[in-house]
Amino acid sequence: MKFRKTFTFLSTLVMLVSVTSVLPAGAAPNDQAGDTPYIRQISSSITTSFPAGNSVSELNGVQMPEIRSGVRATEEAAAQSSGIFEGNTDHPMVDRSESREHKDKDREDNYHKHGPLTSPWVRSSKVVNSNPGLFASFNGLNHPDQRLANGGNQFSVEPPDQGLCVGNGYVMETVNTVMNVFDTDGNSLTGVIDLNSFYGYPAQIDRTNIIYGPFITDPSCYYDPDTQRWFHVVLTLDLDPSTGDFLGPNHLDIAVSTSDDPTGSWVVYKLPVQNDGTDGTPNHNCVGGPCIGDYPHIGADKYGFYITTNEYDFFGPNYKSAQVYAFPKAQLAANASTVTVVEFDTTGAVKSRTGRQPGFTVWPAFSPASKYNTKAGGTEFFLSSNAGEEANGVPGGGFSNELIVWALTNTKSLNSNSPHLTLRNKVIRSEVYGIPPKSDQKSGDIPLAECVNDTTLPTPFGPGCWQLFFVSEPVHDAVLSPLDSNDTRMQQVWYAQGKLWGALDTVVTVHGQERAGIAYFVVNPKVTNRSGRLSANIQKQGYVAVKDNNVIYPAIAVLPNGKGIMAFTLVGEDHYPSAAYVSINKRGTGKVHVAAAGLGPQDGFSEYNAFASSGVARPRWGDYGAAVTDGRNIWIASEYIAQTCTYAEYTAGVSETSFGAFGSCDGTRTSLGNWATRISGVKP
Repeated sequence: MKFRKTFTFLSTLVMLVSVTSVLPAGAAPNDQAGDTPYIRQISSSITTSFPAGNSVSELNGVQMPEIRSGVRATEEAAAQSSGIFEGNTDHPMVDRSESREHKDKDREDNYHKHGPLTSPWVRSSKVVNSNPGLFASFNGLNHPDQRLANGGNQFSVEPPDQGLCVGNGYVMETVNTVMNVFDTDGNSLTGVIDLNSFYGYPAQIDRTNIIYGPFITDPSCYYDPDTQRWFHVVLTLDLDPSTGDFLGPNHLDIAVSTSDDPTGSWVVYKLPVQNDGTDGTPNHNCVGGPCIGDYPHIGADKYGFYITTNEYDFFGPNYKSAQVYAFPKAQLAANASTVTVVEFDTTGAVKSRTGRQPGFTVWPAFSPASKYNTKAGGTEFFLSSNAGEEANGVPGGGFSNELIVWALTNTKSLNSNSPHLTLRNKVIRSEVYGIPPKSDQKSGDIPLAECVNDTTLPTPFGPGCWQLFFVSEPVHDAVLSPLDSNDTRMQQVWYAQGKLWGALDTVVTVHGQERAGIAYFVVNPKVTNRSGRLSANIQKQGYVAVKDNNVIYPAIAVLPNGKGIMAFTLVGEDHYPSAAYVSINKRGTGKVHVAAAGLGPQDGFSEYNAFASSGVARPRWGDYGAAVTDGRNIWIASEYIAQTCTYAEYTAGVSETSFGAFGSCDGTRTSLGNWATRISGVKP
């Protein structure tokens, strides 16, 4: 397609046990009321497989429109005012965080509701050069893969939301709206597949006719050793194909393989989650009509497969509560034509010391090598936190010293005609954690920033590299910026050796400086066999921090023997964004190992004010990482920066008559982004 310079912009994303809350089971009414579970049936929709003849564009990612409009309202407002935006601004945000949206508020004022809790003072972990357990490490999907898949009929997207699943000799990675299947040596078996094609939808954008396909986000995947099936889940938002405007209906798309080979065929199920009383959903009375099932994450036990979401108004500002969806795993694995779904709404379910709260990012657990909890008719565990604004109502979030443990019992009944489940939670006292600061980066080449600032480079549109991106001249103030460090929502959870293992991002004070660090928890949950009553205490907890640097977006996986790995990104004064990890067991964590060192700073469109709301950028980083087991080893995947190039290399061949190889830096990036992912295998 002919090079265009006009396009739209967006940043796509041991202590005292306290109180118990219970959501009792019961027959589903026509509409959900209070804490009553809602039961319905969904049907398989299509059979799909990896498309043949994968097409990857040779373009560098500068077309019209380049970035999908209408996903983050804050970025849209700035684009509208600059005259480069096409579309309306009445759309929701995905991967929402009310804590991050209030980032400019005074932190101490926001924390008054929580009392005297402050940033924890922690010791620095040591970063070592050795990797004795690392037996495999290779590059996974990156921004060129994301943008140029499906013949270039894709959008530029930041950040990379990371999904990873491993089994039967295959390594599947899914990031944003693409995926790839590798062998355990890192050889690609399928090539890059766009998820719109995989799920049977039109392309993200038909660039010939400017027709928009559904918006897919937040992918995750799982290989189940019991059934030898692969599960893949995304959130899909319906939109007007001619305008790209969101319509309101949104659904969880669940693909289940028909064999133990992920490159074979799959069956797809669609679960509507707008929860406005349409399409068989309960009515949660969201402002403007539909709700949105944001930030879906998955888990499994012996009997069930579970998805949780954070529910917000689709066309409004409010957070509602976490939703828990339970499916019979056997029905999905058998590719049944009809599958039962039990939904729990966690509004007011958490009894914190500060009052009743909704669940927020209630992350379900995986279990290694089929080591499940079968008490109380089968139990699935979850973890969540409550320092975020969504949970505690404090503008911008604050500090907390509480952790919430959840248990869904009698999951065996999912296989019956009348599932009868109970969801309980316990609030337990924990170490202090709070909203982390942004993560500073080591200085290096940032050619996109230089392009935004340049006013002299000859281009086909006039002098100034900025001409290749904007219609109206932006403020030339692009500088190296710190990365978004998440809020304090729970990250990936595992149940191993009878314990729950989880971690989250937090502010820490290390060597007298506030940095982004990690708080981790090893929790002993217990349910009684008859009543399913839940109790819990923390066996081990602690922090991971590195002086003068930041560690962000943890992901834990643990083997049946209690040995695990926690992956994260290491970034700061001494390290470009790098894929790193520590060992973890019931005694704590080890030294920091670097699986792959970053080669330069992030240099993506969400980092610079010219692309952001009201001239204030939010440099996006991966909204979550991934860690899984194959029964014997741990496989991890994190975002990092795998390339660097100079401004001269970035603008190679650009002249008054030519675009040359603008922005590709010899194929290592696109003009608008340079993120990458690293997949590693580690023997703890």
